[in-house]
Amino acid sequence: MMKEKTKDWYEIENVDQIDSPALIIYQERLKENIVSIVDVVGDVSRLRPHVKTHKSDEITRMMMEAGVQKFKCATISEAEMLGNCGVKDVLLAYQPTLIKAQRWITLIHRYKKTAFSCLVDNLDTVSQLSDAAVKNGMVISVYLDLDVGMHRTGLRPDELTVNLYKAINRFPGINLKGLHAYDGHINHPDIKVRKEWWEKAFKPVFALKQILINRGHKCLTLIAGGSPTFAFLTGQDNVECSPGTFVFWDHGYLQSIPEQKFRPAALVISRIISMPGDNLICLDLGYKSIASEKELNNRVFFLNAPQLKMIGHSEEHLVAEVPEGHHWKIGDVLYGLPFHICPTVALYENAVLIRDKKMISTLKITARNR
Repeated sequence: MMKEKTKDWYEIENVDQIDSPALIIYQERLKENIVSIVDVVGDVSRLRPHVKTHKSDEITRMMMEAGVQKFKCATISEAEMLGNCGVKDVLLAYQPTLIKAQRWITLIHRYKKTAFSCLVDNLDTVSQLSDAAVKNGMVISVYLDLDVGMHRTGLRPDELTVNLYKAINRFPGINLKGLHAYDGHINHPDIKVRKEWWEKAFKPVFALKQILINRGHKCLTLIAGGSPTFAFLTGQDNVECSPGTFVFWDHGYLQSIPEQKFRPAALVISRIISMPGDNLICLDLGYKSIASEKELNNRVFFLNAPQLKMIGHSEEHLVAEVPEGHHWKIGDVLYGLPFHICPTVALYENAVLIRDKKMISTLKITARNR
């Protein structure tokens, strides 16, 4: 009697009921990753996960059930989702321009049980927020954004920043709570090299923090650390870690952070819709369905077809070269692990939730609405 083939972890028994392309979330792995992040950080009060990866109120509530009460987000829509979930503390890791500041104030008024804060790195923004706060009879909490190498927002942690910190404290209606630093560029696969880079980048940050404390700013929190570096911060005082990708993981981090034990919990499924040549297949996974900021062969890795070589990508189609003598046919399902899961999730209004290898429901990507 022939032994039945053991199914791989990602194979879905009722996949014929799922249209493609689709975002798939594996519930058991998702919950394991949440438990793992709490274990790694140790003290859950020092964990401030970034919700840009999942953008889901349902997953937010899963984290809250695990004891997480502070979150970080990138958009007003994500902040609104967190307020609606009853989160206690929300950081918008972005500087609001004047029109966004009005939306921000509306949000603060609407969700009075949530403590909201945002980033600043210049006095013009602080002045606008101060005027808006005074006009609305409220206090707006902010964190001073530091540039540790991303070179997109923030200030270098030096003496000029000390002076700016002091100046911000003079503005009415502004509550300066601490410092923020994002270090997404520090992602070398060798953990020793990565830690060396991180120590060099954060040495002036910790020096700045100590100077501010010595000058009387005692209640000062640093929020920092993406998925590649958050573990380095767990031993620091008054530091909150803010990883995000851990919840789903992706192929990029599987390659660049091999020591971390999070498991892929989100995939995209795609089907073969055409075979334009003997060694060519065409899939229904266009760049409307998978993050496409990376080079063509670094967008998706197919777990059940690792030998595929991508040769063409457009809005609705992905063309790939397959080896001679291949077994693929029209309608076959391919399970793809995105290289970058965060922007991939943002392409979908809903995800399919899998438990015990079967589709059980759909999960709304709540904050996808920008």
